[in-house]
Amino acid sequence: MPATPTDASGRPRSVAIITDGNGRWAQRRGLSVAEGHRAGADVVRARLRDAAELGVEELTVFSFSTENWTRPVTEVSALMAMFGERIDRETPELVEEGARMRFIGRREGVDPALIEKMDWAEQQTAGGDAITLVVAFNYGGRAEILDAAARYEGGGEDAFRALLYGPDLRDPDLLIRTSGEQRISNYLLWQCAYSEIVFAPELWPDFDRGAFERCLDAYATRDRRFGGRVG
Repeated sequence: MPATPTDASGRPRSVAIITDGNGRWAQRRGLSVAEGHRAGADVVRARLRDAAELGVEELTVFSFSTENWTRPVTEVSALMAMFGERIDRETPELVEEGARMRFIGRREGVDPALIEKMDWAEQQTAGGDAITLVVAFNYGGRAEILDAAARYEGGGEDAFRALLYGPDLRDPDLLIRTSGEQRISNYLLWQCAYSEIVFAPELWPDFDRGAFERCLDAYATRDRRFGGRVG
């Protein structure tokens, strides 16, 4: 679903976040990287609730990239274990809150037991209509485009879009990156072609509701023209 002009409230319907800074947050506190990732996962849940209250319909978070496999084996193993544990614990909560969960990314190379948990979470939350949480896991923007291109047989932009990982999902109105870094890191390259971008200085575990609202307020001041001209 392509991006749409800002609604009357000035709030974005779809927000994507590059949740950057867990490791640095932990390092500054003398904690393990795994503890930083756990703190970051807590913030995802908190901001999902905020997003639903603030009128956001889809929230996409960058959980694990295709490039993250190059990190130390101990860190990757801890991330995979935490990911499975979070799915088990939080899926019932999402059902209670009316949130739907979706996963986008490559399934190749992922532990089949974890894929089974992901499929289970999608099935359990399929009826949620309060907000959709999209988790980009084993995801890379170039990989997504390459995977679609390998199956593309012509037919134009709509036909190509139908081959992406989540063709029914909205293009993000707003892309937020935390930690002060100013790059998009191979994230939603097709979908963010016309997204507004806000770079937030907070490390992800420090990204509280106030920081989130400041990003939404910044979005509300933007003039989205989608290549056209106003006046």
